[in-house]
Amino acid sequence: MKLGDGVEAAIHCAALLTGLQGDATLPAAALAEYHDLSPSYLLKHLQRMVSGGILESVSGPSGGYRLARPAESITLLDIVLAVEGSAPAFRCSDLRKRGPGALDASAYLKPCGINIAMLKAEQVYRQALAATRLSDLVKEFLDEADPRSVDRGCAFVDARQRQPR
Repeated sequence: MKLGDGVEAAIHCAALLTGLQGDATLPAAALAEYHDLSPSYLLKHLQRMVSGGILESVSGPSGGYRLARPAESITLLDIVLAVEGSAPAFRCSDLRKRGPGALDASAYLKPCGINIAMLKAEQVYRQALAATRLSDLVKEFLDEADPRSVDRGCAFVDARQRQPR
């Protein structure tokens, strides 16, 4: 299963935003800079996360993005659904009913077994994403990452965050 690159960017941005202090924000340009992404590309995904209730967008000179709710209440599934939408990854086009000698629909009374198996697998996948909280990912990173990597992220957030006026 392949998710769009926007999911990775969205998760990384949400994780970086956990480092903000109080009601501070980070501008989209700073998030794009930190991850070496096109600002216009990233903005599309940030807006989807705002619509999905993951992020809050603040306008004005102190504006930018911040988490809309605590990291403990944001799951990877929340982020994936905000960015990719809720449609199943596998979409059955019922190939079994097509091609030379295709039979009448009455020959296919049972649902497609392939579709059932793929949707069942996706359900397990979504359950695993729903069980993984953003706060757990950040804690694991802080506990296990090279301290230089942690320092890089913290220094970037400290230097670029905007405090409300």
